[in-house]
Amino acid sequence: MIELSRGRYRARLAQGADDLAAAQKLRGLAFHGTQIPDADAFDARCDHMLIEDTRSGALVCCFRFLPLPSGRAIGNSYAAQFYELSSLEGFEGRMVEMGRFCLHPDWTDPDILRVAWGAMTAYVDETSVEMLFGCTSFAGTDARAYYDAFAVLKARHLGPRRWLPRVKAPDVFRFAQRLRRKPDVRAAMARMPPLLRTYLMMGGWVSDHAVVDAQMNTLHVFTGVEIAAIPPARKKLLRAVAG
Repeated sequence: MIELSRGRYRARLAQGADDLAAAQKLRGLAFHGTQIPDADAFDARCDHMLIEDTRSGALVCCFRFLPLPSGRAIGNSYAAQFYELSSLEGFEGRMVEMGRFCLHPDWTDPDILRVAWGAMTAYVDETSVEMLFGCTSFAGTDARAYYDAFAVLKARHLGPRRWLPRVKAPDVFRFAQRLRRKPDVRAAMARMPPLLRTYLMMGGWVSDHAVVDAQMNTLHVFTGVEIAAIPPARKKLLRAVAG
């Protein structure tokens, strides 16, 4: 069982209905600004990671893992609702989908993210995962606000052709086709979601289009990280936190 303490924060896997309910309540607050819990049918199949403040007991961050034995099960993922993922069915190693990542809106301490990534690393190592993937979200559904960020993704971070997801959702922004601009890299990184920036530093790659998700009021890109391709220095840093 994974349990990790760093400074004033503790990461642990949810145990029972009360822990799941607390995560769903935080998700409702973070994603929708409401006290109504955010829940879906995938919750019952996932492992849920909780990051708590040890001084107050407050839940400050949560996310979930959906483990898959190989790419042959990719159709059972949350992302498969939005992306045509048959190209990943040939991935032979264990996979895990990381989703519903959120921070409490009143907590901005960067140490929370460090502990979260340490917990993610511990989970990946403990379960022998070879690919981490998920949907990484930009706030809002107006792609124009993120043209520089999408241009950087096109120029530097598109996934390998053999794994690249195809279009499935009815409303998408095909940034790899539509954008012809030279990006302002500083502006791009300022608008890039922190979770996605971390994936990219780990050698992560993205789909060539973004899905417009009106229900969640986001634009999101499929993001994959092949564990074997993470730069050694980055692996060492992550495992130092996880250890």
